[in-house]
Amino acid sequence: MSVVRQGDTIRVHYTGRLTDGTVFDSSEGRQPLEFTVGENQVIPGFDAGVVEMSPGDSKEVSIAADQAYGPSRPDLMLEIDRGQIPSEIELKKGLQLEMSQQDGERLIVTVTRFTDKSVTLDANHPLAGKDLVFEIELVEIV
Repeated sequence: MSVVRQGDTIRVHYTGRLTDGTVFDSSEGRQPLEFTVGENQVIPGFDAGVVEMSPGDSKEVSIAADQAYGPSRPDLMLEIDRGQIPSEIELKKGLQLEMSQQDGERLIVTVTRFTDKSVTLDANHPLAGKDLVFEIELVEIV
């Protein structure tokens, strides 16, 4: 039976959750995720976790934050003047906003705090600094 190797294109079903059991993503009810192993199309720990699996195999993979979305970086926290947020936007903790950088690249940020004078935005990936657990089922090697 064939097993997954670096460079193989595969299809998997998965459920991703935090270590407390909270599900943050799943392919349930959707087409399987297709990617090429070793091509940096998924997080490193997920990539490594599928190697040596055979079609039909299922397994649980625990992925440390440094092999997932990396550590939460303080330099990606930004405090801005509240006046820079349009008045029609109702601020609340956890609200995601889209910003344009000077080079025109778009960036998703999350409101972490706000006062009458300032708003603190977090540009880290929402899963940065978190250990993850994935249930993975290898559907096929394409």
